[in-house]
Amino acid sequence: MTAHPISETIASLMPRAKAELTELVACQSVADPAQFPKSECEAAAAWVADALRAEDFQDVALLDTPDGTQSVYGFLPGPAGAPTVLLYAHYDVQPPLDESAWISPPFELTEREGRWFGRGAADCKGGFIMHLLALRALKANGGVPVSVKVIAEGSEEQGTGGLERYAEAHPELLAADTIVIGDTGNFRVGLPTVTATLRGMTMLRVTLDTLEGNLHSGQFGGAAPDALAAMIQLLASLRAEDGTTTVDGLTTDAEWDGLQYPESDFRKDAKVLDGVELIGTGTVADRIWARPAVTVIGIDCPPVVGATPSLQASARAQISLRVPPGQDATEATKLLTAHLKAHAPWGARVSVEQVGQGQAFRADTSSPAYTSMAQAMEAAYPGEKMQTSGMGGSIPLCNTLAALYPEAEILLIGLSEPEAQIHAVNESVSPEELERLSVAEALFLQNYAESKRS
Repeated sequence: MTAHPISETIASLMPRAKAELTELVACQSVADPAQFPKSECEAAAAWVADALRAEDFQDVALLDTPDGTQSVYGFLPGPAGAPTVLLYAHYDVQPPLDESAWISPPFELTEREGRWFGRGAADCKGGFIMHLLALRALKANGGVPVSVKVIAEGSEEQGTGGLERYAEAHPELLAADTIVIGDTGNFRVGLPTVTATLRGMTMLRVTLDTLEGNLHSGQFGGAAPDALAAMIQLLASLRAEDGTTTVDGLTTDAEWDGLQYPESDFRKDAKVLDGVELIGTGTVADRIWARPAVTVIGIDCPPVVGATPSLQASARAQISLRVPPGQDATEATKLLTAHLKAHAPWGARVSVEQVGQGQAFRADTSSPAYTSMAQAMEAAYPGEKMQTSGMGGSIPLCNTLAALYPEAEILLIGLSEPEAQIHAVNESVSPEELERLSVAEALFLQNYAESKRS
């Protein structure tokens, strides 16, 4: 870290940042009332709103979005004639999964081995704290040189599109010259990275029915069609023997021509067990950034404990399909739906329900804002040049913003590097990355304002 005044200010603010992230992580803000009380999301939204008010933001509002959640908005006016920058993060989080598998409680920020552990620490409550740190540093060193809008989404992890629909109905609200999405991450700790592409996604629930009710497996097994066995066979049709996604009509041979991901590094980052093969073909970057990937993320079936010798009359699964840039998520949804209906065995009755969808995104990395960010990242990470990579995850709002504001430049940065283990147990954030990326964002805002004046 250099001795730049911005760097020094942010270093001095890190204890406060840790205390604030501790408070925000304590909110169990999973945007699914079937899993956690809605009041937990409301508490997180209120915390974010109070934080913006404390930084002199105007027009702070809790926006009731069409999916029943709240997004938090605020506006900080800058100097006359200055450009407007929209800073994005989301305060909702993934469920903690198996809480017993966490080394420390998922909603208690815990420092261990030089990292801060807790659900949402990196994805993406830490992203909101990053924005606060950058703005505080600027205020302490001559002022914020741009007008700033902040939007903190309340249902990004659910993919239910609340903020997307709200923005479409209120297009003036989030209008900006440049948009910084604080929800991706460096390729690895210490390597400053902007994300050039995001895969889109579609989420479907499929139900198979074969019998009027469960049957004794001894009396009827061997002739009566078991819905769970039918579901297993149907789900197996979604992958080839080598693990490649095989949805009828979906292209799976695209190639990634940017930063590569060495297989040995990927195996380490993904914690693949010794002797277990990776799936698919092509480079790792091809597979995770340029090609579709199907995942069965949930299945309803009897648990092993308490299982009875029964044939199942009905089975249900939830399927996620990641859709790379260049493929349309709506078309992919149609193809996946048709595939599920065509491959259900034994004439099983098939019902398919769509529960989420978002388009893929490709950024224009040749835009002037990227020059400002490259300079900022090189200053925040001495000796390192900014890299561009893809990301296999989805941020559906990006395409909505790109469509609403076609002249706006969109940059994607964040804290979700591989060691963060986002969406898994023991999620964590590197405080050094939080510090350096906050410096980078602050310097970017200075550089960007200067570029607009020149």
